[in-house]
Amino acid sequence: MAERAAHLQLIPPAASREEAAAIVAALERFVRATAPASTAPAEAPDAWRRAAMLEGVRREGQGDPADPWINT
Repeated sequence: MAERAAHLQLIPPAASREEAAAIVAALERFVRATAPASTAPAEAPDAWRRAAMLEGVRREGQGDPADPWINT
């Protein structure tokens, strides 16, 4: 049986500071180039409507007073 010579290759343990900086810069450039276009923000509701929604104010009545879930 013929033995094959082992082909060993030295792999550096980590990238140098310059290589790491180049990789980070390339990634940042890629993210900026492929980011979706920004859209205009949706129109915000007026302050009174926002306050009413936050307080839970409703225009209709509060329901049937004989409702068992309310009068417990």
